[in-house]
Amino acid sequence: MPDPHAPGVTVFLTGLSGAGKSTVADALVARLEAEGRTVTVLDGDVVRTHLSSELSFSREHRDLNIRRIGWVAGEVVRHGGTVVVAAIAPYDAAREEARALVEKHGRFVLVHLSTPLEVCEQRDVKGLYAKARAGELPRFTGVSDPYEPPARAELTVDTSVTPLEESVVRIRAAMDGAAPLVG
Repeated sequence: MPDPHAPGVTVFLTGLSGAGKSTVADALVARLEAEGRTVTVLDGDVVRTHLSSELSFSREHRDLNIRRIGWVAGEVVRHGGTVVVAAIAPYDAAREEARALVEKHGRFVLVHLSTPLEVCEQRDVKGLYAKARAGELPRFTGVSDPYEPPARAELTVDTSVTPLEESVVRIRAAMDGAAPLVG
């Protein structure tokens, strides 16, 4: 059973579309719930539908979306909760803003799913990469819009070579090994 007095934690999974964020998030949440934790999940697609539906995919709006996710995660963490975020979050500065919002109240573990673009395209069941390459989806991350790899990821996992269970084990270790907040 988790310590009710321990600070909350956010695990922020970032990577290209098709990198495995939702798959890893689902497996991590199952593991955490099996350990007796209650987990709040902030999936990028769901947040876009319910919290950020008015936003476009401009850089300004993508950054605002990630700030919103960071603020919500920070509020859950402030009350000792555990949050798992699964979002492309293509820009490093916005991820660092989310980190700052969470670290006011607890721990932030940034996990970069560094799965290569070619693998992500092969996994693309929705055909988004093909549409982006055909010019039908402007500003598509990895094709016509950049993805900035994190400068300060606590963990990097390539899901094309790391099995799902091992990915979860590595993330749990990173969660346990995160330095406590100072000040």
